[in-house]
Amino acid sequence: MQNLNIYILAIESSCDDTSCAILLNNKVLSNVTAHQKIHEQFGGVVPELASRDHQKNIVPVVHEALKIAKVNLKQLSAIAVTAGPGLMGSLLVGLSFAKSLSIALRIPLIEVNHMQAHILAHFIQDDEEHSVPIFPFICLTVSGGHTQLVKVKNYLDFDLLGETIDDAVGEAFDKAAKTLGLDYPGGPLIDKLAKSGDKNKYRFASTKVPGFDYSFSGIKTSFLYFIRDQVKVNPNFISENLTDICASYQSHLIQVLLKNVKLVLKDTGITHLAIAGGVSANSELRLQVDMLGRELAIKTFIPKFEYCTDNAAMIGITGYYKFLNEEFSALNLAPKVRMEL
Repeated sequence: MQNLNIYILAIESSCDDTSCAILLNNKVLSNVTAHQKIHEQFGGVVPELASRDHQKNIVPVVHEALKIAKVNLKQLSAIAVTAGPGLMGSLLVGLSFAKSLSIALRIPLIEVNHMQAHILAHFIQDDEEHSVPIFPFICLTVSGGHTQLVKVKNYLDFDLLGETIDDAVGEAFDKAAKTLGLDYPGGPLIDKLAKSGDKNKYRFASTKVPGFDYSFSGIKTSFLYFIRDQVKVNPNFISENLTDICASYQSHLIQVLLKNVKLVLKDTGITHLAIAGGVSANSELRLQVDMLGRELAIKTFIPKFEYCTDNAAMIGITGYYKFLNEEFSALNLAPKVRMEL
């Protein structure tokens, strides 16, 4: 489909962030996100509260995105929306709004897989010098709910090579932070504290999983027992060693992630590696991926911080490529709590 000016309005509401972006082809004109603070007091996302806040936020967020982009509704070519995976109530809010807008404007509706969108965020063309991975490439996608190793063969063609069989690495960060008495979300706080700690001071258990899959449940448990045992000996252990604990644990999780990445790169012979997802904002992971690229003489691709966490721009870029491929959705589209690549 040939069209020089494809305007995509994209909506992301899979968890606790309400986001809307406007794209002109593969360029982002606006990317507005409303973050929900209410979950901090509960130490994690409360699904019912999340869906209520999406209902309050979605109209203002869409209006703001259109205003910043200086685009009116009549210019839009299609509506792209997260269909899954995610929280059912949260997905329903975004999907219902997108359907209504699609009907009112008589333009196509495009369903987007949230995990595919994290990967395709690498193809957002913010500036002329922005380099993108060349197909096929390997992408390590890491977030609060997912840990996946993916072979990306084309914009819309993915092979899942490995994934976590239990907990995701983002959850391993957040649960450890809770054990240490840190606020939610804990991952960014561990990253911040780890900068001034000794990452070689403590050791934690590793897990053995066949193939390229991951397991973080046992690592979480070993961390919990380690802290419990140390506190029995010294009640002030956490406060006296917090930065070293954070640095050591973070380093361990990242080494577990990269071990399988190295195996996949060796097995496939692919020389382009990308990272994506909320945990790809972690400064130590970004540093280690860059160092791995130099060690193996491969090209690495790390997204801008604004495209790491959940955002509508990544939904929009996926919608753009699906639009070009004329992959449109029916209005009876239903949200999917689980959604395969």
